Amino acid sequence: MSSAPHPQPFAYLQAPNAVLYGQVLAVFAQARERFIVHLRPEDVAAELRRDTAEDLASAIVPIEAVGSALEQLVGWGNLRADADTGRVTSVEDFHRARYLYQLTHHGQAALRALAVYEQALGQRGQLQSVALADIAEQLGSLLVLAEHPDPDPGKAHLLLLQIAERFSSLADNAQAFMASLRRTIDFQDGDEAAFIAYKDRLVEYIERFIADLANRGAQIANLLDRLNAAGVERLLLAAAQREAGDALPDAVRGADQDGQQTEQARAAAANAALTAWENRWRGLADWFLSRSSRQPSQAKLLRGAAVSAITALVNTVAAVNERRGGRSDRSADFRALARFFAQAPDDAAAHRLWRAAFALTPARHLTVDTATETAWQEADLPAGTPWAQAPPLEISPRLRETGSYERRGMPNRVADRAAARQVLAEQVELEAAQTAAARARLATDGPVLLSELAGPDGLDPHAFRLFLAVLGDALSARVPGESESSAITGDGTMEVRLKLVDPDTVVRIPTADGVLHGPEHVIEIIDLVPAGSTA
Repeated sequence: MSSAPHPQPFAYLQAPNAVLYGQVLAVFAQARERFIVHLRPEDVAAELRRDTAEDLASAIVPIEAVGSALEQLVGWGNLRADADTGRVTSVEDFHRARYLYQLTHHGQAALRALAVYEQALGQRGQLQSVALADIAEQLGSLLVLAEHPDPDPGKAHLLLLQIAERFSSLADNAQAFMASLRRTIDFQDGDEAAFIAYKDRLVEYIERFIADLANRGAQIANLLDRLNAAGVERLLLAAAQREAGDALPDAVRGADQDGQQTEQARAAAANAALTAWENRWRGLADWFLSRSSRQPSQAKLLRGAAVSAITALVNTVAAVNERRGGRSDRSADFRALARFFAQAPDDAAAHRLWRAAFALTPARHLTVDTATETAWQEADLPAGTPWAQAPPLEISPRLRETGSYERRGMPNRVADRAAARQVLAEQVELEAAQTAAARARLATDGPVLLSELAGPDGLDPHAFRLFLAVLGDALSARVPGESESSAITGDGTMEVRLKLVDPDTVVRIPTADGVLHGPEHVIEIIDLVPAGSTA
C-alpha cells in the first residue's frame, strides 16, 4: 500500500464520511502529542471507543470501518502505511495484510492549518495590558545592553526574540479584539439581554486598557527613542549574525575548497536576517511613535478606536433601551403626525403644521461653489459675518426651472484643492503644537495649590480650555462624600489628581476669557506623553 503520487490532505473534508476521517486524524494527532508515532487499526478503534464512551448517542465505530478509513486516508496522503511484522508468529500471519499507520508530513501540515484556521475564527482577542508591561521591561533591559560598550550578543538576541513575540501577540490580539467588539456591538455574537449585562464590564475593561496604553505607551515610546539614540542597530546586527550562524549550508557551495562561496552564502543569510529584524523594529517603533500629526502611531489609533468603541457601545445600549421601552420610531412618528393633522382646527393650521414638519414648499437647495469660496477667502470675513453682508451666492435659474444644476456640454473643471489641503495640514500642525504647549504649561512637578497653578500671568486661552477639560474629568470622577479623585483624560494624554483643601476658601484664576472662581484644591497634573512626541 503506497500513498498517492499527488497528496490531497484536505480531500477528506468534503468526503461523505468526513466526520469519521476527522476523528481518526484527531486520534493520530493526540497520539503524536504523547510521542506515539505508529498506531494499529485496533489502537485507533480503541481510542475512538474511549472518546465516545460518555456520549450514549454515538454509535461505536466497527473495526472494519476504521480500517477502510485508514486505507482511504493513506490514498489521500494523510497517513503512511508500513508493514507490521512485529506480531508475526506463523506463515499465515506473514501473508495476512497487517499495517502500522503514521501521519505524513502532508497530514501533519493539514492538521496544523485547520487548527490555526479554527483558532482564528474563534479568537475574540484581548487587550493585553500585561504585554505592554512586559515590552516596557524588556526594552529597559535592552537599553542597558545598548548602552554597554561591548553588549552580549546572546542576551541581546534573546531579548529581541522575547520583545518580538510579545509585540506580535499584542498586535494580533488587539486586532482580533476590535473585530470581535464590532461583532458584539452589531449583536452578531449574542442576544440583546446578554449584551446589556456585558456592557458595563466591557466598558470598564476598555477604559482600564486605555489608561494602561497611555501610561505604558508613553514609557515605551521614551525607551524606543533612547534605544534609537544609543544605537540599537548594533544589537539587531548581533541577532542577525547569530541567526545566520544556524542557517543550513548549501550542499553545492559548501563543497567549494576555498570556502569563498560558503562565506558569501553566510553573508547573504546574515543580510536577510538583518533586514527582517530591521523591519520588526520599524514596526515596533511605528506602533508606539508617531511620525507626525498626519501619521499617528498605531497605539494612538488603537486608543482612538477604543474610545470610539465606548461611544458606540453607549449609543447601542441607548438604542436597545429605546426599542425595549417602546419609544418612538419612524412609523410611530408618522402616526402621531397624522393625529396632529386630524386634530388641526382649520386648514390654515394644517398648512402651518405641514410647513413645520416638512418645509418642502418652496424648495431652496443652496450649495457653495468655488467662486463663492474664493470671494469669501479674499474678503477675509470673520465666522460671525451675517449672510446679508457677505459676498452673494449666485444661484443658477436652471435649478428653479429644471431642478438640476447640471448644464449641457462639457463638465466644469475640477477645482484644485491642494492649497486648501495645505491650509488644513498647517492648521492641524498648529493645533497639535498649541495642545502640546498647553500640556507643558499645565503639567506640574508635583502637587500644587489650585491658586498657584495659573501663576501671576494667568492662563492663555489654549491652556485654559485644556485646564477646564482635565478639571471636569477629575470632578466628574469624584465619589460623593470623598474629597479626593483622579482621572485620565479621554485621549489618554494627561492624568489629573485633585484633593479638596477648604470648601470655604475661594480662589481666583485669571484667564484671557475672564476669571474662574472655585474652592481651593491641591492639584497634580501629569503629562503622559513624552517630550517631543505627538502620540
